[in-house]
Amino acid sequence: MTLDEILSEMNDRADKLKDLGHTVVFDLGDDGKVLLDATGDEVVITPNPDDDEAETTLVLSTDNMVKLINGDLNPMVAFTMGKLKVFGSKGIALKLSSLLEN
Repeated sequence: MTLDEILSEMNDRADKLKDLGHTVVFDLGDDGKVLLDATGDEVVITPNPDDDEAETTLVLSTDNMVKLINGDLNPMVAFTMGKLKVFGSKGIALKLSSLLEN
């Protein structure tokens, strides 16, 4: 799955993601970053934003991001195994994980 496909999948779930009410950056290393801004009336998903400041930053590989989106990798297991690093609010990360579930 490419970054564009990940963005498409996130946009498809925008209705669920608007309940987050926070900003999150997904840092996918060399594949880029995605800013999820769910603070307004509409969810805004921005690839490789100029300003990547967010309340929470999740650092993971693109492969692991795909596994999380598809439900093939539990976020808590990924965090425990070091496949997912969380900087900022861990509470926001937990709320996001429940919204990403299929």
